[in-house]
Amino acid sequence: MLKLVVADKQPVFRAGIAKVLAVEDEMRIVAQVQSPEQMPMALERFRPSVVVCSANFYPDIHGLAQSAAKFKSRLIVIAEPGENASSYLSSGAHGVGSRNVTGPNLLDCVRAVSRGDAWVQDNAVPVEVSENDMVGARVVDRLTQKELRIVALIVQGYKNKEIATELGTTEQVIKNYLRNVYDKIGVSDRLELALFTIHHRILAEAAAASAAGTTAAAAAPSEAR
Repeated sequence: MLKLVVADKQPVFRAGIAKVLAVEDEMRIVAQVQSPEQMPMALERFRPSVVVCSANFYPDIHGLAQSAAKFKSRLIVIAEPGENASSYLSSGAHGVGSRNVTGPNLLDCVRAVSRGDAWVQDNAVPVEVSENDMVGARVVDRLTQKELRIVALIVQGYKNKEIATELGTTEQVIKNYLRNVYDKIGVSDRLELALFTIHHRILAEAAAASAAGTTAAAAAPSEAR
């Protein structure tokens, strides 16, 4: 049985990785770590076979790799799309994937790393990724700016009540928006929405840009003063 620890600040992304990995009979998610301070305790208590950690979660990947090695745990880093994998490998990571890694590729990565092999996601853009981007582009065309903003907040792990506060509306209005978003994209819940967004770069970038634009607009009046 492969014991896995998943580490990321975004609860939806942690849940998404866990959903992909936990369905395999030989894998078990023993902990989901949501802050760097929790990592030493998780390593010591669970002694996982593999740690799957996002690159922006832990400030010192080299230190994390060394800490994991003390418990014979191997490290997989989930980098942002376009990042150079070599820097993480030189810091001690045994596998490097991107946030747009597919479920089957992530499983291949975990299995390879657990066997003692190194694994790096191919930096070349395969046909299926290009097709995914086309799907993402079509979805972006269907969504309004406010819907894209809501998608961005969902990916960040915001609850409906928190989104309502952020956008200055009611929780019921957000629920109505989400129903429309689900219908337009073809997903059934917020986890599927977050995973769909993460795996479609154009949609993820459009949502992030919408969120950044909203934040900048909100800050402008105070800056003018």
